[in-house]
Amino acid sequence: MKSERDDIIFQALLLIHIPVACLFTAVSAQSDSSSVVVAGYNVSAPAGSRVVLQCVSGRMVWTRDRVRDRQRVVHWDMFRASPDYAMERVLDMFSTGDKRIYNSYNQGRVGLSPSAFSDGNFSLVIKDVTMNDRGLYSCNLHHLYCHLYETVRVQLNVTKSRRKAQRFWDGQKAVYVVLLGSTVVLPCVNRRNVWTDWSGEEDDQQVVHWDRQSPGVRRDRADRLVDLYASGEQRSYGPLFLQRKMKLSNQAFSEGDFSLSISDLQFTDQGMYSCHLHHHYCGLHERREFQLTVEAPVIQTTLPAKPLPSEDQDTKKAESPRLINVILPEQKHHFLMPLGYVLTSLLLLAFIVLIIILVTRRQRDKEFEVRACSREQRRFDFKNNLLQEKVQMKTPAKVIDLDNEMQTFSK
Repeated sequence: MKSERDDIIFQALLLIHIPVACLFTAVSAQSDSSSVVVAGYNVSAPAGSRVVLQCVSGRMVWTRDRVRDRQRVVHWDMFRASPDYAMERVLDMFSTGDKRIYNSYNQGRVGLSPSAFSDGNFSLVIKDVTMNDRGLYSCNLHHLYCHLYETVRVQLNVTKSRRKAQRFWDGQKAVYVVLLGSTVVLPCVNRRNVWTDWSGEEDDQQVVHWDRQSPGVRRDRADRLVDLYASGEQRSYGPLFLQRKMKLSNQAFSEGDFSLSISDLQFTDQGMYSCHLHHHYCGLHERREFQLTVEAPVIQTTLPAKPLPSEDQDTKKAESPRLINVILPEQKHHFLMPLGYVLTSLLLLAFIVLIIILVTRRQRDKEFEVRACSREQRRFDFKNNLLQEKVQMKTPAKVIDLDNEMQTFSK
């Protein structure tokens, strides 16, 4: 009965523990999907000084590329399993429409759609299929400027029987079994904007903006400080930039350095600063956060005191601004997060305590059973010995004494 009750309690705690753990996981996984926090910093500087919040990214370096259409290219390759296990290039096609076929045998027989880079369909068309076309094909999409590389693989098999023609997925790639002499289309479809569209000029696709979040203010209510476009256009907001306290480099996009310089620091300048980097065409969205703390100003006397001979001269140097790199957690639900931690910890502790209690009870029951069995065995042996002695004895008085001993031992 006790064992069944313990099992019921254990199952109830387990059923409670599972949904709470799922809730904790869901809460911890929630984050801001608009941009990714790649770095966080705590910066301290004395009042009246100048501080630079560094925001550097090599991926945002912008140059006017006159051959930018040749940055997007698709090429099909084929791997032959026999006889020599060789890889050969089938064709190349650039976003300008230029196409190159490597084997003269495939001229007029293999090709891509002329509108591939406008509709995202890069499927390979093979006419009059032969046994020599069997192999593993790979469709490779490259965007050199955005550093994007994607690959699609298709296995092509050839058969002479019409009823054996089929298409299926083997778990890793698409497999096409086609009839000898027919026409086959090996699929490679990718309609992401980065492959099919060059909407607007490049300088309109890249933008950097700085925000400032005062102490006690939520991030979604942060003040916008400046917007900077790759074309050179700059939009400033608020009185801080009007006072020229904050500056960005004029060569920001050519050098990839979008650091914010703040001069004449005051206690009102404290807060969370964030540098947002966006490249809409390439799908780049990054954010760097800086927690700025302003300390008391450094007092400098006009006539510095003369140090004693044993005193270190370096002790008079002013403390330089400290820069500590930390990664700040990006969470919105400040209440659900600690609640999930507490509930999960308590349930885990209860789960462990319950297991310890059950193991202890079972061990105690086993010891009690062993002790009872040994006691019964001793009684049984003692009775047998007395019975044997009773049989061997001849005088009634001794027999009566043995009977009394047996009764006493039984009690």
